[in-house]
Amino acid sequence: MEINRIGWIRTDFPGKFGIPRQSGLVEDLAGTVVFETKYRNADAFRGLEEFSHIWLIWEFSESARDKWQPMVRPPRLGGNIRKGVFATRSPFRPNPIGLSCVRLERIEMHPEYGPVLHVRGADLMDGTPILDIKPYVPHADSRPEAEGGFASRHREDRLEVELPEELEKKVPEHKREALRGVLANDPRPAYQNDPERVYGFGFAGLEVRFTVREGLLTVCEVVPQG
Repeated sequence: MEINRIGWIRTDFPGKFGIPRQSGLVEDLAGTVVFETKYRNADAFRGLEEFSHIWLIWEFSESARDKWQPMVRPPRLGGNIRKGVFATRSPFRPNPIGLSCVRLERIEMHPEYGPVLHVRGADLMDGTPILDIKPYVPHADSRPEAEGGFASRHREDRLEVELPEELEKKVPEHKREALRGVLANDPRPAYQNDPERVYGFGFAGLEVRFTVREGLLTVCEVVPQG
């Protein structure tokens, strides 16, 4: 079976660090899905505007390895506990494919790129290849009674965020709530908890640097990415 990339997503994350661990955790994060030329037929999208959410099926393009691993260390378990790869959402899989549920804001008919999907809540790096999209169907896809295994027992704890006004002004106004959401969800690896360490990640053309101490994340620098 041959799988072709149908497009790619544009987001505010130039690298993996800082990206939310799951889709939907930060609803304010905006993204756009742009399609390859041969998939820009408007007929292929007819009816999609009726759905509020869609599934993005994508490739772990930056984490692909020649060999898959039967056991992995989920970051949410501190990076020290092993679980079977099929019990996790690790990128180190036999087939490096990811799945994200995002909110579909609108479909734009772009004069150059054809149909472009504007989405919210994506957990993807800029340029991630998109392999397919499917509509989210609530009565079939939602299972409120489902058990979440160890993932439910180790849900993300939100941090209090201190973003000084003079630094917040360096962030485009329409990106500020998204940035606060990313920071509140604690972008650090779970096994790193050094209160003296300055962490940093790229976001919307900026380098955001911060420290974390006793549940308080303090932004200490916001500078243009070099």
